[in-house]
Amino acid sequence: MDGVRNPIARFPGRSRLCLTGALTGLLMFLSSPPAVPVPAGGAPERGTAYMGIGVLAHDGDSGTLPPVGRASQTEGVDVSSHQLDVDWQTLWNSGTRWAYTKATEGTSYTNPYFTQQYDGSYGSGMVRGAYHFATPDGAGGAAQADWFVDHGGGWSDDGKTLPGALDIEWNPYGDACYGKSQSGMVGWIRDFLNRYKSRTGRQAVIYTATNWWTQCTGDYAGFGATNPLWIARYASTVGPLPAGWTSYTMWQYTSSGPTVGDHDRFDGSQDELRRFATG
Repeated sequence: MDGVRNPIARFPGRSRLCLTGALTGLLMFLSSPPAVPVPAGGAPERGTAYMGIGVLAHDGDSGTLPPVGRASQTEGVDVSSHQLDVDWQTLWNSGTRWAYTKATEGTSYTNPYFTQQYDGSYGSGMVRGAYHFATPDGAGGAAQADWFVDHGGGWSDDGKTLPGALDIEWNPYGDACYGKSQSGMVGWIRDFLNRYKSRTGRQAVIYTATNWWTQCTGDYAGFGATNPLWIARYASTVGPLPAGWTSYTMWQYTSSGPTVGDHDRFDGSQDELRRFATG
């Protein structure tokens, strides 16, 4: 789920010149595309994926912010280990009111910065949630849902915890559809969603892009009636939605934000966001 990386750097204060140069370098870093460790084989290392990595590679990012006048929508961000320790108070002061943190990937990876990011967003006053980066070419959907719930992806009805999200998008490590047929992909997703619901009592959010959904599920329409949609499209409009959904709950509209890279909108007010969190 992340776009621009946002590490916290400490600069020595020996001279104004050094500090200016360091700050300039940091600003250039923050405005650069996401950096993912890429070994000689050309694919990123397992565990380094983030929400939108496949979308960015496949569809690109126009860098266009949503049209002004969307006062009815509530700003959010999504983060992973690429952000390291996040300055949540600054994000809160800038108007960000909700956040999702990558918790897990597959059945072996956990985000080493999860506690700071997940608890820190909560501590700043935000409504927060966790997401799982799906790798359907590995373990089954139910096994990955168990790993997710057991490592930060649970849910509670405290009004500040969002339901877990399944990040299902183009495979950054290989075949776009993880080597699965369209029916096989639908079955994998269904297994994940069913296990998550049985473990937590909530329907998981589905994060995806319309083009990927069409390519890899055959534009399957069967989840629209039950699972909230988090649509990824880096442009000034959402565009067409996957089959089965007539509206979206969340929209990841850019990976080129001015602070933490991935910025999102909840399609509703802050009060509606809290009602959604409560379920």
